[in-house]
Amino acid sequence: MAKQQPGPHAEPTSGHRGQRWWRVMCLTGLDYFSTLGYQPGIAALAAGLLSPLATLVLVVVTLAGALPVYRRVAEESPHGEGSIAMLERLLSFWQGKLFVLALLGFAATDFLITITLSAADATAHLVENPHFTGALHGHQMAITLILVGLLGAVFLKGFTEAIGVAVVLVGLYLALNVVVSVVGLWHVFTAPHLVTDWSHALTAEHGNPLAMIGVALVIFPKLALGLSGFETGVAVMPHIEGAPGETEEHPAGRIKGAKKLLTTAAVIMSVFLIVTSVITTWLIPQAEFKPGGQANGRALAYLAHHYLGSAFGSVYDASTIAILWFAGASAMAGLLNLMPRYLPRYGMAPHWARAVRPMVLVFIAIAFLVTWIFNANVDAQSGAYATGVLVLITSAAVAVTIAARRAGQRGWTIGFAVIAVIFLYTTAVNVVERPDGVKIGACFIAGIIAVSLLSRIARAFELRVTSVLFDDMAMRFVRDTAHRKIRFIANEPDSRDVAEYRDKLQQIRADHDLPADEDFVFVEITVRDPSDFESELRVRGEVLHGRYRVLAVESSTIPNALAAILLDVRDLTGQRPHIYFEWTEGNPLAQFLRFFLFGQGEVAPVTREVLREAEPDRARRPHVHVG
Repeated sequence: MAKQQPGPHAEPTSGHRGQRWWRVMCLTGLDYFSTLGYQPGIAALAAGLLSPLATLVLVVVTLAGALPVYRRVAEESPHGEGSIAMLERLLSFWQGKLFVLALLGFAATDFLITITLSAADATAHLVENPHFTGALHGHQMAITLILVGLLGAVFLKGFTEAIGVAVVLVGLYLALNVVVSVVGLWHVFTAPHLVTDWSHALTAEHGNPLAMIGVALVIFPKLALGLSGFETGVAVMPHIEGAPGETEEHPAGRIKGAKKLLTTAAVIMSVFLIVTSVITTWLIPQAEFKPGGQANGRALAYLAHHYLGSAFGSVYDASTIAILWFAGASAMAGLLNLMPRYLPRYGMAPHWARAVRPMVLVFIAIAFLVTWIFNANVDAQSGAYATGVLVLITSAAVAVTIAARRAGQRGWTIGFAVIAVIFLYTTAVNVVERPDGVKIGACFIAGIIAVSLLSRIARAFELRVTSVLFDDMAMRFVRDTAHRKIRFIANEPDSRDVAEYRDKLQQIRADHDLPADEDFVFVEITVRDPSDFESELRVRGEVLHGRYRVLAVESSTIPNALAAILLDVRDLTGQRPHIYFEWTEGNPLAQFLRFFLFGQGEVAPVTREVLREAEPDRARRPHVHVG
């Protein structure tokens, strides 16, 4: 099963005691900190000389916007489901399911582009290394595809000890970046003319400081890749150790650890973003950031080679390649945990979607296609990646705003609403300027919805009931009728007065030519949310008007619930029960659509079909009578 995949985002196994929050932070760092491999170069390419100022705006949005939002998400959704689960709880019926499917489309965009973009940037670091550039230059596409394929091979084999590997990779990578940053700052401080030249060029290009700030605010959405680690941060929450004696229902220690994780990661990344944007902008010629330039997609690696020599630069390249490749592994694990968490529960995934290996093959095939479409180019994929990241963060901001409003927290509601507006603006600007992301997201959404609906139709006649629980009165009815033929009448509850049950009983006896002394029990299914797929049935026994025995149930669908009750009664009593229906008037196709969308429709034949699929042996199948 997909949730048993031992990847970075996999749910802990039974008896899992958890890890210290700073170790789990390194799982987040695979996705979050690895963006340092390409973020400074993308920022310089998008903002030019304004890169430090635009990055400062990004840091303010990170610390004052995304961080408070996801600290609240950690409180509201401490089991790793993230903001999507919050919105799922706030929305119901089909619109809620479709909204979640749309968010899953953008989440798939985020994770899959993480795989392809990280592999492409790892390739850039490998190809531009002085020791390999002569042999590997011009083979970027092939190398990227090999890296993606190796990632798939690892998951087909299955990998373990992800946290330990993540701690080593992240620790080494951050240490190397500290060295590069310190050396870069030293060269800036020892060459004051760099700051003066930058200031003069900036003034000549943009005029006054207000104009610079305005342009930086407009450019900021292009730097949104620097926000990529927050959704991952809440996804890894189940791995954080809790306080002694806490329960899964109230994991206060885990929530506290997650908040430390999010805050520490955001502060570390913010410091690196500011420092690296400064040193790359002031020390690297602008022409080197453009496609074909030596700093394109690898600005910090350029500085490492230039100022610290080929040996250190090669070590830096190796560290960057490793963390970028493992960031793709983190994203793959996220996909393997995210999709099975929702789609099978909605009935919107084929049976094989619960297994790891088939899903790995599907995701790797899609990653190959995306890599080919974007020609393994980091800059070309950044827009799609940023769109996926921003949509998820925006949905989280909206979710916490609604949660704060429902909790009656007026101050937090206003604050989160302002943050949501900022992210809505950022997302809209990113979509307008770089529509590739929303196009890819739309393709994923269309594909997920199409496959989901086809799967739901194909699985419509499954039993779809996890368990059947009879209360004491209902069990008494079953035991009493077990001494003779067990006869049920399927009744659609209306006014539930004496006339309803009297007339229904007379009609069934007349339609089926049954004697007056036959004993019956009514079964009534009330549909609550027909968009749900699986449900637990709680059967209540009631005696109405002093003489009519009724089994009352709430379910997402009538036929599947009736079939489950009949099979459970058969197993409890050892007898094959009989159930009696009347035909439903109307067009068969329209009735099937009513069943598919609203859980009702032509109940009798659908109940019989569910029974046929659930019990192939006709000699053990409950009897269905329709008149």
